[in-house]
Amino acid sequence: MTDTPDILLKITRRKREEIAEKEALQPVENLKTLLAEASAPRGFTTAIAQKIAAGEAGVIAEIKKASPSKGVLREDFCPAEIAQSYAEGGAACLSVLTDIDFFQGHDRYLQQARNACNLPVIRKDFIIDPYQVYEARAIGADCILLIVACLDDRQLSALNDLAHQLGMDVLIEVHDADELDRALRVNNRLIGINNRNLRTFDVSLDTTLELLSKIPAERIVVTESGILAPEDVTLMREHQVNAFLVGEAFMRADEPGAKLAQLFA
Repeated sequence: MTDTPDILLKITRRKREEIAEKEALQPVENLKTLLAEASAPRGFTTAIAQKIAAGEAGVIAEIKKASPSKGVLREDFCPAEIAQSYAEGGAACLSVLTDIDFFQGHDRYLQQARNACNLPVIRKDFIIDPYQVYEARAIGADCILLIVACLDDRQLSALNDLAHQLGMDVLIEVHDADELDRALRVNNRLIGINNRNLRTFDVSLDTTLELLSKIPAERIVVTESGILAPEDVTLMREHQVNAFLVGEAFMRADEPGAKLAQLFA
């Protein structure tokens, strides 16, 4: 944790402030009462596994308006329309950014996207506190992202367990071999490998390829960032990586779902 990149430190500091602000308005006990009203979780991991079993790529298609490194990616931003487009384009799941300050996301974007189709949805955010896990389920998330670089081992395990108790799946994201070792000690099937270096923001698909040999066969590897062309997809699938999280390439396209179908044809 002492080696956490500056951008993550900045984001998590703001996230703690945000959680305190939210809890003052909506105590966690209130959130827990909302869970009974939330629609049942859709199987996020199952949806990916079914695509892979059918010989297809399991694509987690991302709905993201902006990023800290690239700014606004899509001016014409309608989460419901994008979600429908992705569903028609063959996505297995959706990923929706809910972070406000750094990604111009919002909880309602997740709700709008999920209501527009039948795909399971991951809440893409910087989750560091149980409050956010309850909140994710209350707004309808089927899965949460846990970024190893943001968490110590105790937090990682506790948040993972809580998500599973609430019926959600978890995508645990790593950037290097040390983080992968920590992730593999947690009982969870989905391992995301982010090909983006959080210090330089450089992207290299070699990050995924170099870590593959360390990952047991029963885990599902999701490669994240840098999947921009059919050759990138082919390279990954030749190495038995069949699950992908893709956002930027789709967000810049006029028709995101058509771009998805073209990339994974």
